[in-house]
Amino acid sequence: MGGGELPGLLVNEIGGTHGILHGHVAFLKKHFYLITMKELLENRTHMSKKVQAIYLWWHKPVIDRELLQSLPNLKVIANSGVGMDHLDLKLVASFGVKMANAPHAVSSSTADTGMALLLASARRLVEGNI
Repeated sequence: MGGGELPGLLVNEIGGTHGILHGHVAFLKKHFYLITMKELLENRTHMSKKVQAIYLWWHKPVIDRELLQSLPNLKVIANSGVGMDHLDLKLVASFGVKMANAPHAVSSSTADTGMALLLASARRLVEGNI
């Protein structure tokens, strides 16, 4: 990779059901060269060497041994949500890859929703709305 070339960031897709939000694309493109899973699979030999990071969105792309073995320059996997139980952290670490996540990203909104559900249940809100 050349000195001025941005590091490759593997994403499942842009937009769609399991793709990164269009609103995130401009920011990510300032720092990374975005590579979708489709692009990687279509040209694995060339693209696999460019990928230095993976951005997981909705647990996609799936991180397995085959993917990790195919990305020789992978340094970090960034998980977009809370929790990493969908990942084999020992497997990831065995490839020397670091993990990043946002453990408190939705703590407040989760607590707010929980309290709202408790109140709705206690006040029988759904029954009163029929």
